[in-house]
Amino acid sequence: MARPSLTLAALATAAVPGLRVQAARAHTRAGAGLYDAVVVTDTQGHELLVRIPTSAVAEVEQSADLGALRALTPGIRSLLPFTVPRYVGQIPTEDTRAVVTDFLAGSVFSADELTATNRLAESIGQMIAAIHALPTGFVIESGLPQHRATNARSTVIELIGRAADTGRIPAALIRRWEEATDDAMLWHFHETVVNGTLSADSILVYGHTVVGVVGWSGLSVDDPARDLHWLMTSSGTATEHALTTYLAARGGDVDENITRRALLYAELELARWLLHGIDTHDLAVTNDAVVLLDALVSQVHDRVSDTLLSDSGEALSVDEVERLLTRVPQNLHPDAQNRRTDTQSFHPEDSGTAMLTDSYSFPDLESTTPLVLDLANWDEETSDTDEGEKAVASGDETVFSTASQASRSSSSS
Repeated sequence: MARPSLTLAALATAAVPGLRVQAARAHTRAGAGLYDAVVVTDTQGHELLVRIPTSAVAEVEQSADLGALRALTPGIRSLLPFTVPRYVGQIPTEDTRAVVTDFLAGSVFSADELTATNRLAESIGQMIAAIHALPTGFVIESGLPQHRATNARSTVIELIGRAADTGRIPAALIRRWEEATDDAMLWHFHETVVNGTLSADSILVYGHTVVGVVGWSGLSVDDPARDLHWLMTSSGTATEHALTTYLAARGGDVDENITRRALLYAELELARWLLHGIDTHDLAVTNDAVVLLDALVSQVHDRVSDTLLSDSGEALSVDEVERLLTRVPQNLHPDAQNRRTDTQSFHPEDSGTAMLTDSYSFPDLESTTPLVLDLANWDEETSDTDEGEKAVASGDETVFSTASQASRSSSSS
């Protein structure tokens, strides 16, 4: 049961010496239920937010958020084109604590709404770029997490493994994600300061401008693509403009595969959602995750979703995708299982496909006369056409992407 607003207001006066409250109102956000929260107004009209976590998960999040807010010194905050909450005070209560911070005013919109117009999308891109341009030293000196590229990759591998062990992830997605982790070029990037938990719910807007960012529990040095994942799932008409603005603001400090990793992180959010449902024994969440994963499989199968691989990575062939879809785990939620009836009836042996070597007779390809090659000055005379012919001869034309190279991925090149 939620604590009364007057109770939280009284705790605020105890946490902040000299605070005189003249008004209090309940406050909720997208994470309603994680905290009991009120906004109190003092006699000077200044508003403060008082929050008490209602679960162990929320308590851990609040502790991490406090550490981040303390690390964000006035000097660091001056480098940001938006406001960050300021820690004001705290006080123990029952078996947890009430924490008081500045209350930041602003409107909260969905991801689609945030990318509906160019003006707001441009502010979004600039906001993310400003975070990533912060000096990494203050994060390290504050003892906050620092993750190298190899750490980011291993973390993803571990998450995929946990998700696969549930038996609820379609094999096509496991293969897609594992190929991304196998693509070494995808994981060549420069670590930056990241918010780490950035989402549409974190962003406060006034007019067409981002005026504040809340929720800093994931502040760290990490893969900048982590702060872009929520944009990759947005259907706003100005999403590309947000990404383009971000890339332009970062200049040459962005690797060419950042949007591909962001898309991978976006897809893995579904795996996290599934694991959350299983860990909390919440059947509704689990079933919802299965349905969303099922929809993602359809996008991959129809080549609607962008490729996750770098330009040098090997992509799935259509036949491989078809075969993977026949290996979907059988212990899915009944509703999701029923939707796969047509897919599961597919039989690779009926497709008329075979290994490429099956269509050749190797004896017929053997040369009866040795070839004499003049390799003198070969490195000076090799033309672009020769390189193309070599690629064709090696069979490169038989490998193609299962997903279109849409503008989100190409914009990072």
